Amino acid sequence: MTTPDILERDRRGIPVSPYEPEYAAIRGIIREAMRLCTELNTGYHTPEETHGMFERIVGHPVDPSFRMNPPFHTDFGRNIIVGRNVFVNWGCVMMDRGGITIGDGTFIGPNVQLITTNHDRNPYNRPTTISHPITIGERVWIGAGAIILPGVGVGDNAIVGAGTVVTHDVPADAIVAGNPARIIGTVAEGRPDSANT
Repeated sequence: MTTPDILERDRRGIPVSPYEPEYAAIRGIIREAMRLCTELNTGYHTPEETHGMFERIVGHPVDPSFRMNPPFHTDFGRNIIVGRNVFVNWGCVMMDRGGITIGDGTFIGPNVQLITTNHDRNPYNRPTTISHPITIGERVWIGAGAIILPGVGVGDNAIVGAGTVVTHDVPADAIVAGNPARIIGTVAEGRPDSANT
């Protein structure tokens, strides 16, 4: 049985230390993401240019329906997957070493933070990081300034209120708000046909 390389371990939630010799692979991707984000965030770019630069950051093709308003920041970039008709507004931060998947038709408001990496609780081992994926379903709306933490899943159609801190999974069709997030309603309550169901 072969030992997984550091990129695979990082993505799988196995702790990694910046003092490991293999960490140079992570550090190199981080530096390239910083360079590309600086290029994206400096000056005006047409929507087509922005789309192309985002593809360079994530390292793979992205559906042409994807739209984004820079500035945009990521610590890695290579573990971001976005679906069709996804919109990302100004100032989004995606720390994606654990993997971020965003479903079709999802809207992400300004200054949203999606954070997949945490530091070790042991203060003598604090530089070590542990990453866990974030999965955003389809047709989700994440309000301005919301923060979604490592390992969280947000179900289809859910709404995450502005300024919400999401520490646990959000069910499909739920509306959540607060710190920590709590359910305050459901999307079905706002649908025109909800009285008939």
